[in-house]
Amino acid sequence: MPEPADGGTPPTTANPLQAPAALPFAVQRIDHLVLRVRDLARSIDFYGAVLGCAVVRRRDELGLAHLRAGASLIDLVSVDGPLGRKGGGAPAGDRRNLDHFCLRIDPFDEAALRAHLGRHGVPVQGAVVSNFGAEGQGPSLYIEDPDGNQIELKGGSTST
Repeated sequence: MPEPADGGTPPTTANPLQAPAALPFAVQRIDHLVLRVRDLARSIDFYGAVLGCAVVRRRDELGLAHLRAGASLIDLVSVDGPLGRKGGGAPAGDRRNLDHFCLRIDPFDEAALRAHLGRHGVPVQGAVVSNFGAEGQGPSLYIEDPDGNQIELKGGSTST
């Protein structure tokens, strides 16, 4: 089997984009992800103002807010709420919720993105890079939310 051009792990099946036939289902997309946050209001403000995610439902008795992120949801759970306390200490330094998550964005206009993020005081981590994702190779840049969760903002595929 040939090595992938991007240096990644070679696929283990003839068509890596096709689910094994034995499964009674096929994954369609990420439905939601859940982030534990130190300050729920601050995080709701960040995801709304910086990324355009709107609160679609709150469950204050659980310390939980559901935000629309395109076809998916980002759920924010306060670390001092009933759900958040189950996860231990707040994310910080060597305690992460996850490595990163990726939001597919369109259009990917680097200058406009940097200007928008700068207006919100959100630093971009490094240069735009080309990364592989669900739609193939495409431009990406990275930011962090107020709790240090790394977010990849990824444009559409490029012909590579």
